[in-house]
Amino acid sequence: MALVGALSLIFLKNNLLIAFPPFLCCLLSLLSSCQGKTQFYEYKYPFIKQASSFSSSSSFSSSRGSPESAFDYIIVGGGTAGCPLAATLSQNFSVLLLERGGVPFNNVNVSFLSNFHLNLADISPQSASQYFISNDGVFNARGRVLGGGSSINAGFYTRANSEFIERVGWGKKLVNKSYPWVEKVVAHHPNLAPWQKALKDSLLDVGVSPFNGFTYDHINGTKVGGTIFDRFGRRHTSAELLSYANPKKITVLIHATVQKIVFDTSGKRPKAVGVIFKDEKGNLHQAFLANNPKSEIILSCGAIGSPQMLLLSGVGPKAELEKLNISVVLDNKFVGKGMADNPMNSIFVPSNRPVDQSLIQTVGITKLGVYIEASSGFGQSSESFHCHHGIMSAEIGQLSTVPPKQRTPEAIQDFIRRKRELPHEAFKGGFILEKIANPISTGELTLINTNVDDNPSVSFNYFSHPHDLARCVDGVRMVAKIVQSQHFLNYTQCDKQTVEQILNASVKANVNLIPKNTNDTKSMEQFCKDTVITIWHFHGGCHVGKVVNPDYKVLGIHGLRVIDGSTFNESPGTNPQGTVLMMGRYMGVKILRQRLGKAAGV
Repeated sequence: MALVGALSLIFLKNNLLIAFPPFLCCLLSLLSSCQGKTQFYEYKYPFIKQASSFSSSSSFSSSRGSPESAFDYIIVGGGTAGCPLAATLSQNFSVLLLERGGVPFNNVNVSFLSNFHLNLADISPQSASQYFISNDGVFNARGRVLGGGSSINAGFYTRANSEFIERVGWGKKLVNKSYPWVEKVVAHHPNLAPWQKALKDSLLDVGVSPFNGFTYDHINGTKVGGTIFDRFGRRHTSAELLSYANPKKITVLIHATVQKIVFDTSGKRPKAVGVIFKDEKGNLHQAFLANNPKSEIILSCGAIGSPQMLLLSGVGPKAELEKLNISVVLDNKFVGKGMADNPMNSIFVPSNRPVDQSLIQTVGITKLGVYIEASSGFGQSSESFHCHHGIMSAEIGQLSTVPPKQRTPEAIQDFIRRKRELPHEAFKGGFILEKIANPISTGELTLINTNVDDNPSVSFNYFSHPHDLARCVDGVRMVAKIVQSQHFLNYTQCDKQTVEQILNASVKANVNLIPKNTNDTKSMEQFCKDTVITIWHFHGGCHVGKVVNPDYKVLGIHGLRVIDGSTFNESPGTNPQGTVLMMGRYMGVKILRQRLGKAAGV
């Protein structure tokens, strides 16, 4: 895919400013002229620094470091949960937040909705999106930037349902205070796109009712949800929640790749005392906790990164660790187990008229255990054949990069040929998406090697449980009815198609590496299995009661917690980011209250 990637960059360089309003063009021009100088974000976030700026007194050595380089809390991962958590804890304590990626603020692929697909399509080592392919053959992505998943996702914002809040044991009063704290900074009311309106009307036609209007709440029926994209199409990530931080008590290091957690194993229980991290120049540093029994290291690396970090640090199944010559700190057979991802299947809807770009705005929360969403307009550029546009693109439906070992010239040409065989109207359309709520099928995460920069081996075992497959079939049948509805026919100006014709258009898209079967469009079950993709709602690997306790403290270890989606048994709401953002704030407040009581002031 080197050829495709190079052409994508040419597209960006030559056409980027044309796509934005004049005031944004001026801003982007200013940003590009500031390379090597003070970046604009440094005025608002003066505590964000390059990892190499870390004090030389704490550079890599065998000592604990000086007192001035010790912190009350060290948070590994400046993602969806990590940023609000760090901002909250900094109100009363010194915090070091370590993020392996850069900042989202001056990255135009991150910042603007119109470049959503290009962000996912960038598979370079510097990309904000780190792609991986699960053992199921499905393309996936994880954040590698301050803001984490909130910097690369489709932007939909919703709260969890009340039953989820009760199941995880969170206090309702604090939850209801924590959501608005997040929403004040990042959440917005969307301008409903025509494609999304057609979905709304069609959902109501097929019985996904009532219409609940605009709401952040998770309610059965059809609704319009929030978004982290504002009216100008600019993304607001969890990194902006750092505006709440106390600048005198927080240090955020970017391009700081944590290698492992440092433990003191001299006592009855291992105790987390620090971390070793690599800076952008390749130099190693150590950062240590303050000498206080309540100081903690908190992993907020996400559902892939947190179990991976525990394993690299010697916490996990003993046999697996010993295979890679990792010193065992704590034998826990559950680390990395029970990984789940909400399987999604997309149905392509052609259009005989140009379609505006839109990401998820309208959602159908059905009684079938499936959610219906939509996207549109990400495949209409004249350079379309030169850009693999990522999930939601009208050419391929999903980031469909050929794996590196198969990236031969013949493979590249075959990839381009398959795209050219798609009908022209494929570049004027969108997708209706159906995904399974609370999948029963689970898999596992294991290490391939001891390099933290490499993705671990991940399996989700999509549709291995028959109940998941049955719900997918119900969802696909509902989507076919939506595509055949008069609302969509009127909007797309296309003739009504049979279910087999509708499914056939989607099977032809190269959505994953799973071999296709000849009966894809005749067997709904086979269609679900062969065209399964993801929308990045993977979770698990550090479950409560198995890896962490209800306060997210790692079982059997002092001074270590995991606070992110890896602790979830299910993905909250239709889309988890709102709840993961809230979780960071919620747990930050809870920790402060437990440690300081009313003196915490929160």
